[in-house]
Amino acid sequence: MLTDKECRNTQPGEKPLRLRDGDGMYLLIQPNGSKWWRLDYRFQGKRNTLSLGTYPEVGLKDVREKRAQVRQQIQDGIDPSKARQLFKEVEQVASDNLFLTLATRWHDIAYQGREESTRQKTWRILEMHVLPGLGHMPVDTITSRHVKTIIQAIGQRGALDIAKRALNLISRILNYAKSDDRVASNAADAIDLSLILPRRAVRHHAALIDPVEVGKLLRDIDDFVGYAPTTLVGLKLLALTFVRPGELRFAEWREFDLEEGAWNIPGPRMKMREPHLVPLSRQAIEILRDLHILTGRGHLLFPCSHTTRRPISNNTLNMALRRMGYTNEQMTSHGFRAMARTLLHEQLKMQPEIIEHQLAHRVPDALGTAYNRTKFIKERRDMMQTWANYLDKLKKGAQVMKLRA
Repeated sequence: MLTDKECRNTQPGEKPLRLRDGDGMYLLIQPNGSKWWRLDYRFQGKRNTLSLGTYPEVGLKDVREKRAQVRQQIQDGIDPSKARQLFKEVEQVASDNLFLTLATRWHDIAYQGREESTRQKTWRILEMHVLPGLGHMPVDTITSRHVKTIIQAIGQRGALDIAKRALNLISRILNYAKSDDRVASNAADAIDLSLILPRRAVRHHAALIDPVEVGKLLRDIDDFVGYAPTTLVGLKLLALTFVRPGELRFAEWREFDLEEGAWNIPGPRMKMREPHLVPLSRQAIEILRDLHILTGRGHLLFPCSHTTRRPISNNTLNMALRRMGYTNEQMTSHGFRAMARTLLHEQLKMQPEIIEHQLAHRVPDALGTAYNRTKFIKERRDMMQTWANYLDKLKKGAQVMKLRA
């Protein structure tokens, strides 16, 4: 595989040079010094070459992502050259009724103000799996059969989550078109995923729920020296707050009021799109004050190592657990939620309704209210402090009752 140094330092010769990166892709260096990315591929037995841009405008990481997208298109039965030509034709057609036009407009509106990584991830699903098939079509010509063909192709590769997300995105875009009177009905509404996608076994996030094992885990986190201190702080805060890992990774200092002992997570970052209030125990506040010394000059609590503008990756916390010796079947960063839910109810006898509200789950009450960020707030504050004190006892190895099998 190529390195950026090779791409940057290789000088042109009298004849064109090819620096190969594998899987048909290479950097073509012309005698005049220009450097072009090329990808050779075969589609239905015919050889073709695709241009992927110039270096250094398109770097190694970006061109490898482009190569992966092209290979995925081929696997989906789409000729990348024809798909690219369709995009060019679409760009030349001044029509507001094309799916691509409306998808672009909807994406700009729906993801305004969202994290750039979230915007890119959503657009990548559209770009790789949806737009090659639907992008050139006027929205009022799209039928359920068109949508079904795309979703089935994704599902046949085993990418069931992607298939579900793709259908959801198509439906939202067509609803946007419907609200603008461009279509009479949403062709995606007739798709029943249970009839066209294979079923898979439900897999829950692994979690430790034995008090003795939880105590050992907390001691292991305290004693571990093989990872960045901020990563270990993240694991401690997951144990104390049992928020979702993504809610923690993207946490910003402006969301915290350490004097009041409160963490206000904005709605766009929550799974249910509702703002969430996390009461902070004394132990959590103490950890946060120490963390502020390390990362308080930036806006993120957990910036990644090479830039303060992006948070740690979604694998960082899980990899720390792996290096401590916990397998993916024993404990995950998301497993702190199941750990808290189980022990709060089984060992500390907390009311399930209070636990579920603190987990930010939808719990309809007699009035039909699905979720209220301040409901049971006094009980939740007391529960969070009781939970932190309980974890301290487990960490010290105090005598605890083991759960029966």
